[in-house]
Amino acid sequence: MAANTIDDVLAQLQSIITHSIQNNNRMGYFAALYYKVTACVKDGIAKGQFEDGARMEKFDVVFASRYLDALTAWNNKQPLSASWQVAFEATKSSSALVLQQLLLGMNAHINLDLGIAAAEVSGGQMDNVQKDFDAINTIISALTYQVLNDIDRMSPLLSLLGLHYNNQTSILIQFSIGNARDGAWCFAEDLIKKQGADYTSFIAQRDQTIQKLAQGLIQMQGFMRFTVWIIHLFEWKSPARIIRSLHEDSKVKIVVG
Repeated sequence: MAANTIDDVLAQLQSIITHSIQNNNRMGYFAALYYKVTACVKDGIAKGQFEDGARMEKFDVVFASRYLDALTAWNNKQPLSASWQVAFEATKSSSALVLQQLLLGMNAHINLDLGIAAAEVSGGQMDNVQKDFDAINTIISALTYQVLNDIDRMSPLLSLLGLHYNNQTSILIQFSIGNARDGAWCFAEDLIKKQGADYTSFIAQRDQTIQKLAQGLIQMQGFMRFTVWIIHLFEWKSPARIIRSLHEDSKVKIVVG
């Protein structure tokens, strides 16, 4: 069912999380992180932290629906964006780190979906959504960094990635939410200038670019591949346990505006 309100989004995310825990499915990793993001947006709207609460809810629903629709398409074996295809396919892999799973979801959702959502709700004027865009990203950034710190408990050797900080070929240790956000904004500014077939083609081209980034996040080479393997040996092995941990209430207070 299509989500029309932020409560609809939360209900659908909770359903994904519950089903994933019951079935020990890694699909719940990103859903658990995204539930926190959406709950923070809802809380911010209720507290009047946004310039226009109704507009913020619309933006949030359009944005979230990109992910929910992609997951529905995946479950029904229907066509979906190549970026999400890589992310969902990776949930079948028992050797992919929790960090990789989360970054693959963020890669598709921020680098592809966020720009499309911003263009759709902008009314042709990006200035109309800039404050909402920045607000959503403030929340995503704060919660994501909190979660990435939290996974040190479930992935105690994650700090070994620090050995590769000078390796400029590793997308895994270079992934930046700030850069992704800036790229999404530029993409949206270009997208609103397109119409018809050009609009669709421009999204498809962006999707191919983001798919390549996704492949770089999951396909490790050389010593990085060995390091990821070592990290994985000591990582929690139960997806249900990981999802429950990721789904715990956030202790971060986020004020926007």
